[in-house]
Amino acid sequence: MRIDKYLWCVRYYKTRNMVTEAAKKNHITVNGQVAKPSKEVFPGDKITFRKDQITQIIVVLDVPPNRVGAKLVDMYRKDETPPETFAHLELMKLSKEHYRKTGEGRPTKKDRRDLDEYGNEIPDPNWDS
Repeated sequence: MRIDKYLWCVRYYKTRNMVTEAAKKNHITVNGQVAKPSKEVFPGDKITFRKDQITQIIVVLDVPPNRVGAKLVDMYRKDETPPETFAHLELMKLSKEHYRKTGEGRPTKKDRRDLDEYGNEIPDPNWDS
């Protein structure tokens, strides 16, 4: 089975076109070699691909006949991605929320004025440190 079809069948990507784009950007390797979208995969192959800023590693256990349900995915692949990578992803999400909470949208005029005012504060010469 082709690598693009396999990664689509085991639900790592929503569409085959997304897999094809990732392969063209050299984000997918099979057994350590960069793979084109038409690369054939067989049971025992080790697939490494970069998605959502983490590198995932899976081993092909079997080739599915077509796209499978989410509960059946584990029959066709073994996930060897280290758990630290998922912890790192969670940490990155939390660090992004530190600057601006999710759902607050773009900064308002008042936010911009407050930022400008914060940077332009003149220190008081009478203040002793």
